[in-house]
Amino acid sequence: MSAKNWAMAGALLIAGIGGGAWWFLADGDKVPPGFARTHGRIEAARIDVAAKFGGRLRDMNVSEGDMVTAGQVVAMMEPAQVEARLREAQAHVRAAEQGLIEAHAVRAEKTSALVFAEQELFRAETLAARGYAAGETVDLRRSQKAAAEAAVASATAAIASAQASIEAAEATSDRLRTDLADYALTAPRAGRVQYRLVDAGEVVAAGGIVASLLDLTDVSMTVYLPTDAVGRLRHGAEARLIFDAAPEYVIPAIVTFVAGEAQFTPKYVETASERAKLMFRVKLTIPSAVLEAHQQVVKTGVPGAAWVRIDPDAAWPAALAVRLPDAR
Repeated sequence: MSAKNWAMAGALLIAGIGGGAWWFLADGDKVPPGFARTHGRIEAARIDVAAKFGGRLRDMNVSEGDMVTAGQVVAMMEPAQVEARLREAQAHVRAAEQGLIEAHAVRAEKTSALVFAEQELFRAETLAARGYAAGETVDLRRSQKAAAEAAVASATAAIASAQASIEAAEATSDRLRTDLADYALTAPRAGRVQYRLVDAGEVVAAGGIVASLLDLTDVSMTVYLPTDAVGRLRHGAEARLIFDAAPEYVIPAIVTFVAGEAQFTPKYVETASERAKLMFRVKLTIPSAVLEAHQQVVKTGVPGAAWVRIDPDAAWPAALAVRLPDAR
């Protein structure tokens, strides 16, 4: 067979696979026992990168569609003001440390004076016992000793106060360093930039969102199933997703959430025959290993059909065998 014929055969095979899946998907009367079919749209977990503090945005480092890694700096607020406060706090630390040195020197001086006062009192008491000193002299020396003790206690308290001042100034410095780090707005997780909401030079309010990311390793489809299906559904049950735009692919998924309460069918999937039905919201999550290998082709908002295996013993039809796009 020629190369041209081989290419035509391959194209027909791919078309046949995709067409078979689409026919199986579209034929509503062909839902095999043990399965349920529904529709939904693919969604990814959204992560907002927001400013903790208000101020002017100095740099915006990403554009819509860019892939970012966890911890990557998405934007940078203007830090001049907090940097000035940090330098001021560091100066207060140095002043408090100098005050501690001075307090220690004062206590050493007062301690020396106390030693001298104690010696003077001892001599006065010795002379008084021998009759060579008056009682007034002894009383004076005792008063001087008490004053020296009070001065030492005051100097000791000044040391404690200086140490507390150092701790307070260091705490302020640490807080400002943390604040300064928060001026760099980083991506908490890896993902793709969905929206870039501000540009460099704009003023951002505290809590203002500068960019929204999509976590392409946390992708799911929210669907709605009737009571009879949910009653037999298990957490962790297998599902298959077929997107309207790419019916040749069959994507595996897992049931990761089932609502605890029923609700009326949402309008965007409501039909005339279903208006009176109560439905349960079910979340079908694509395995992270599949997503990590196909991040470049993952897109959100794409509608499609979901097949959920209600009976764990039911065999998947051949048309719903997993078929993934090229990971390259």
